[in-house]
Amino acid sequence: MKTEFTEEELGLELKGREAEAKELLEDEDKMERFLERLEKKLKKVPAVGDKLSDIPVLISLVRSYVKKEYTDIPIGSIIAILGSLIYFVSPIDLIPDTVPVVGYIDDIAVISFAMKMVQDDVDEYKEWQKKHGKRVFGD
Repeated sequence: MKTEFTEEELGLELKGREAEAKELLEDEDKMERFLERLEKKLKKVPAVGDKLSDIPVLISLVRSYVKKEYTDIPIGSIIAILGSLIYFVSPIDLIPDTVPVVGYIDDIAVISFAMKMVQDDVDEYKEWQKKHGKRVFGD
């Protein structure tokens, strides 16, 4: 079973979720249901170190964006973040999540790849949270 992925493969996985991400951005109720499903899945994931620790801040960022509380982020970054979160929730991915521990390697890889692309935007969001007295995830 393959457990290492190229940036090209990871980029294609993100790109494959772009249309769904755009669709979610257009429907606040659908987005909230998706984010709730994501939070439920995150609670069920076995401990895999800090590799998925960015997900709560990404969820918070997307919620703030959709509620128009925080919009100082490029749409491309929001789509990359959403694409990685959609990948994480999806039962159809490179390694099925049903494979104990190993099933999350691809999820970690896709989220890590997206984080490389949007790290500065996420850091700015965390600063915004602090400045506005919001709960800061990931610190």
